[in-house]
Order: sequence, then structure tokens, then C-alpha cells
Amino acid sequence: MNRIYLDHSATTPMLPEVREAMLPYLGETFGNPSSLHWFGQEARRAVERARGKVAGVLGALPEEIFFTSGGTESDNWALLGSARVQAERDPGRNHLITSEIEHHAILHTAAELGRRGYDIDRLGVDENGRIDPDALEELVRPETFLVSIMLANNEVGTIQPVADIARRVREKNEQIVIHTDAVQAVGKIPVRLRELPADLLSISAHKFYGPKGVGLLFIRQGTRMPSFFFGGGQEKNRRAGTENVAGIVGMARALEISVRDLEEVNARIRGLQGRLENGLRNKIPDMRINGHPEKRVPGVTNVSIPGVEGESVVLNLDLRGIAASAGSACTSGSVEPSHVLHAMGISPELARGSVRFSLGRGNTAEEMDLVAGALAEIVDTLRSMSVPA
Repeated sequence: MNRIYLDHSATTPMLPEVREAMLPYLGETFGNPSSLHWFGQEARRAVERARGKVAGVLGALPEEIFFTSGGTESDNWALLGSARVQAERDPGRNHLITSEIEHHAILHTAAELGRRGYDIDRLGVDENGRIDPDALEELVRPETFLVSIMLANNEVGTIQPVADIARRVREKNEQIVIHTDAVQAVGKIPVRLRELPADLLSISAHKFYGPKGVGLLFIRQGTRMPSFFFGGGQEKNRRAGTENVAGIVGMARALEISVRDLEEVNARIRGLQGRLENGLRNKIPDMRINGHPEKRVPGVTNVSIPGVEGESVVLNLDLRGIAASAGSACTSGSVEPSHVLHAMGISPELARGSVRFSLGRGNTAEEMDLVAGALAEIVDTLRSMSVPA
């Protein structure tokens, strides 16, 4: 069976160049970067070269890049660390603003802060999944210490006006910390940290053709951020634990390639996406495409189909060798309708009939035609089975 992979928002296949860059650090260059001998210093140089490369690509300073195990750790560190700093400064400023459509790494961390006595506002979105900066600005008050809004949504791909939001928040209170979860944005849209006025930004390598288990938190100079893990003095005493040298090297290489090829790859993926969406519209006329029609990262097509269950569709697609998702990869076992689609005003019944296709570098036009035809056949079959006798 020739398999078709359309779940790049869940994870991406590692590029051969990335694997090649990592190999020395999975073999002969195995030292601990904290060791003083030759083996350790070879590993240390690799980590610092990677830090410099990542900083250069993102428009940051090397000393603003802190390596983590991935997006979830980075998001947790951003929220919990900011809360701890503020509790030490002024316990009375305990208000945090986020949105209804964040990744669960943010929503669950915010909920934990709520249980600890913090005041949490979760901003709603419009029918396209986009935040209204005016509405967010109205939520800012003297007690606000943190605003965390994702740059691009993992389920529908909608891009948020984070730069505009950050500028407005700054005008009201320049002491408020701005965090953005950019896990689904970096490698898909331009992200330059000298132009994006965020204090904290989270990234995960496996979303842009790098290895799993490595990411980073950007901490702008002057932003206080305490240690999240305790133990050794790694990452300037802010993140204890022996560095994942091979993963860090791989992430740097993946980021370099993704940004280098961004325009060319995006143009190709947009063409494929248009072909897929047109094919789906022609074959399933009552289908709805979710997300902003223009302000959406390339390659993410989330559809809601009346009269079917998304999980059944995904399982039937898999039987035909097509990989898609019924929502976020982190909640694929959930029977609850998507919190993102709910926030967009989509009914629970229609939300349950949602499927996400996320395209990548290796997809082809022929695959788009095959997927559109297969999905139409599956929908017809499932609908016929659900008709009462």
C-alpha cells in the first residue's frame, strides 16, 4: 500500500540533512557538554554553535535561547516561571490573559494557576478562530502580569495578530510579560524576534522536520525567568539537566533549512492545499472549511462534515493508507468535541464530524486527488450506514 501522510501538524518526518547533522553526536562525539575534557568541550561547542544558528535565524541573541525538551515544557516554563516571578514581586498582580483556543500545554497550565489562586481570563475568538485585539485590550487591568496568545493554531491554522496585541498591551502597561506559543508557526511563516515584540516564545523542533524531544524557550534580555528544573547549572543555571546535544544540533539544522526554503515550500504547499480543498468542495458540497480564509498557515485544512464522526472518518482513511487527524494529536483519544471549534461557534454535532489534513514538503498533486476521492467515498458510506431503517 502506498501511504499518504497528511498529519504534519502532529509531527513531521525528519529531513535527511537533519539526520546527517545529528549522527556524529549519536556516535563518536558523545561527551557531556558540562565536562572539562576534550570530549565534553567538543559537545559544548556543538551546543553553542547550534544556539548561535537558532538565534541568527530567529533574529535573537544567543543568550536569549534556552533549550528544552519541546513545546510543552517551554509553555509550562513560560507561564509557571512568570507567575513565580510576579508572586515574589507583587502577589496582588495575579491576572493572566490567554485565549479559548490555546494548546492544552497552555490551557492546562493556566488552569493549574487558577487552582493556585490566580485570576485567569480566556478570551474568545470569532467564527474564523481569530482574536479581536480590541477585546483583549479591554481585559488588561492593573493586576495583569502576563498575556499568552498562540501565534498559529494547531487545529485550524489561524494566525493570530500577536504583534498588534503585544503593542497594545505594552501601551497600557509595559511591565506585562508577553508570551506566544509559536510551535505551529515557526518553519511555516516568517518569525523574526526583533520585529515580534514578545518577551517569551516557545518552539518545538519536530514540527519543522527536526527531531522529537527538543525545543526552546526564547527569553528576551531583561525578562526575569527563574529555573524550572533544579539540579545542575546548565542553560545559564535556568534549566538543569544534561543537554540533548544531538537533538539541539538537529533542531538548529532543521530550522535553518525550513527558513531557507520557506517561500518555495509554502508556494508549493498552498497550490496543493488549493487543489485538495477544491476537490473536497466539489465532491462534498455541504462540507465546511474551518479557520481563517486568508490568515492561516500554509497546509492546514480542517473540515467539518455533517452526518459523520471525525474519528470514524480518520480510521477509514487509515485503512486506505491515508494519515489525517480528528483534531489535535495531543487529544486524539478524547471523545469530546474540539475546544477550538467550540470556541469558534461550531455546534458539537458538526465539530464531531471534523477532520484535519496538514500538508508537508513531500506531498504531491496526485495525492490530493486521491484523498479527495477517498474522503467522498468514505463520507457516502458512513452516511448510508447512519440512515434509520
